Amino acid sequence: MCAFAAFAGMLFGYDSGYIASVMAMRQFKLEYGHPVPLGIGSTGYFYGTWQKSLTVSILSAGTFFGALLSGVLADRIGRKTTIIAGCGVFCVGVAIQLCATLVTALVMGRLIAGLGVGFVSAINILYMSEVAPRKVRGAIVSCYQFAITIGIMLASCVAYGTHSRTDTGAFRIPIAIQFVWAIILAGGLMMLPESPRYYVMKGRLDLAIRALSRVRGQPMESDQLQDELAEIQANYEFEQQVGQVTWVGCFRGGIGNRNSNVRKVFIGTALQMFQQLTGINFIIYFNTTFFQTIGLKNIFLISMVTTVVNVCSTPVSFWTIERYGRRPLLIWGAVAMSVCEFVIAAVWTLDANSETANYVLIVFVCIYIFFFASTWGPASWVVIGEIYQLPIRAKGVALSTASNWFWNCVIGIIVPYMVDEGAGNLGGKVFFVWGTTCAMCAVFAYLFVPETKSLTLEQVDKMMEEVPAMRSSKWRATDTFAHTIEMGGRERVSTKKHISSSKSSLPKAFG
Repeated sequence: MCAFAAFAGMLFGYDSGYIASVMAMRQFKLEYGHPVPLGIGSTGYFYGTWQKSLTVSILSAGTFFGALLSGVLADRIGRKTTIIAGCGVFCVGVAIQLCATLVTALVMGRLIAGLGVGFVSAINILYMSEVAPRKVRGAIVSCYQFAITIGIMLASCVAYGTHSRTDTGAFRIPIAIQFVWAIILAGGLMMLPESPRYYVMKGRLDLAIRALSRVRGQPMESDQLQDELAEIQANYEFEQQVGQVTWVGCFRGGIGNRNSNVRKVFIGTALQMFQQLTGINFIIYFNTTFFQTIGLKNIFLISMVTTVVNVCSTPVSFWTIERYGRRPLLIWGAVAMSVCEFVIAAVWTLDANSETANYVLIVFVCIYIFFFASTWGPASWVVIGEIYQLPIRAKGVALSTASNWFWNCVIGIIVPYMVDEGAGNLGGKVFFVWGTTCAMCAVFAYLFVPETKSLTLEQVDKMMEEVPAMRSSKWRATDTFAHTIEMGGRERVSTKKHISSSKSSLPKAFG
């Protein structure tokens, strides 16, 4: 179920990958560009830096607002329904991109498609985190990043197959294929259960135990299921004693308070910001045009090779994230990426545009992609799905995902001005920037990111309250949350009593 839900990453990955390839196509330049001297563009047509910046970044702008809006919808209409609605919005955006070969239509279509991707990307992480068993939760949520890499690779493969066409099919075929991913995701989700934790929020314990039974593969009368539901219910009721958490409530407390709402929001949003500042989207969005600018041959083939490395490296995290944990992957992954990027930048500074510099660039970009795909790529998504308590989880994940898309948009805007000739003209020296930001990623992960491996979502909340991030890997749960509340003398609703009293009506309620 979770692996299928992770298919949502295809929407994000494919959309990110296709734009990088089609913007380097001859036919795309003819349709969307303007006349230029042959010395600038071999086709006699090209687009300006501002057009490239706007076309790439506008998707992320739409996704930023979609992610924020999804936090409200997920608590009102459900996790699953919000994702399906996002697929519908996404399809509208794709249709607009196909309707006319105008920059205006392309930009507006990507903006609306971005709204849909925002719904899907934020709530999909929330959904998978809430239904996955704790022992394999990290590996399962990592499947989302794996689907993103597959989407990027497929976009590169499709573009490689169509780039030589002499009609608008060269770029329209890659755009139109996006309908397939949205239809598959929406159709499949209609057959999956809603999150049990969403039903607990709505007070529908009969539906919650049914959904939990499906995702755990156990009968509803199972003591293990009833204990798990009791834990979820007890945690939610305790959090509700504080009162309904609004958007403003997400920013209450102080950064110095280990378990405050604002500290968790800070960790989640900063984590997604740093994921973007690793420089990965420079490779994803601009690899083909960048390789073309510095004079590499077979740019579409090289681009496809980098995406294959991305796909093959991500499954490594399925094992390492549960074996070694989230913190080690984030810390040492950032260190390794920083080394790769400084090597590229140093060689390029000493011998720019040489054959040696080009080989170093290709090899170390592939090594860098391996470390990103097996560490920061999946781990940053896993952590934001785990650190928030239930009353603010939908809003917290939405804010974190919105941060991802905000910085995604910023990078999409500024990178062309950093590397293009006639603008920043940094060329390969831009990797000095990404090497420095990766070093900052390692410091942030060491100071702030807690270890959440093998804990229930309710235990993560308690762990963050009791120990700092540096000692979180040694923390062990000594009791269940439900038992702690009961022993503390607080009155709680007996979940088991509610379930037992409703057993006679279960057949009717469940159809």
